[in-house]
Amino acid sequence: MKTKKYLSILALLLFSSIALAHPGHTEHDLSGFISGLLHPLTGLDHLLAMFAVGLWAAQQQGKARLVVPATFILAMLVAGLSAAYLGITLPFVENAIAVSVLALGLLVALAIRLPLFVAILGTALFAVNHGYAHGVEIPVLASPAGFAMGFVLATMALHAIGFGLVSFLPPRFAPFVRMLGTCSAGAGLWLLAS
Repeated sequence: MKTKKYLSILALLLFSSIALAHPGHTEHDLSGFISGLLHPLTGLDHLLAMFAVGLWAAQQQGKARLVVPATFILAMLVAGLSAAYLGITLPFVENAIAVSVLALGLLVALAIRLPLFVAILGTALFAVNHGYAHGVEIPVLASPAGFAMGFVLATMALHAIGFGLVSFLPPRFAPFVRMLGTCSAGAGLWLLAS
């Protein structure tokens, strides 16, 4: 009888690590990072807006080329972490995100160059809504810092793709870039209507 009892205890000890297969049990859990990395890539609204920021930044001149995407990332990060840690609430976030897709698409389609202060202010306003949406959608067991690192890296990648596309295409492809902006604006209208 004692042998059976010892074997049962040994079996429980050997296989207890299976219970730790769920995320959130260790500091090195990558689920928050991976979830954050995928979040902007799996939502059409986030994907289009962040890609459009890269396109629009590349259409700018001078400091705006780098300041616009940097502003977006910083404002998004602050809003995301504020939503996650402080529980701050914003009204009409989904509508504001749809408006950002529409507005950024129009800025690209029309190749508008705004004064730097206005570009920073508008970009920050759009980014706050995207960051807030990221922050409130952090999975329960995920690390908020890991999730934030993931969505920041994905955003930077989307900005870089848009920026690179405009920067490396010959000038004769400017109508193609503007068409991408028009498609994004159309998607923003569709998101607002739905």
